Amino acid sequence: MGRHGGNRRGRTGPPPDRRPAQPIEEAGDGDWVVRPLTGAGSDKTYRCPGCDQEIRPRTPHVVTWPAYARDSDLEPWDTESAADWRRHWHTACWRARDRRR
Repeated sequence: MGRHGGNRRGRTGPPPDRRPAQPIEEAGDGDWVVRPLTGAGSDKTYRCPGCDQEIRPRTPHVVTWPAYARDSDLEPWDTESAADWRRHWHTACWRARDRRR
């Protein structure tokens, strides 16, 4: 056993069977999972639904999707099946979305 104890050689992050909980933002238009992206691993161009402009590759932005099914405030989304609901936004557009309506 090493200085710090345990058997974690070569392992980083949470155990494989546990994913970190997604932070949920509560807003007037619903509850949203919002994941900030640095853009470092992005080679795709996305279209921001807030301003209808491109988010160029390697640009920091956020990815959002509803935290709960639209017909129920009780059942959380299975984040693996929420791909159809995910949208890439400029961070500023996401923050200003309530002022655009």
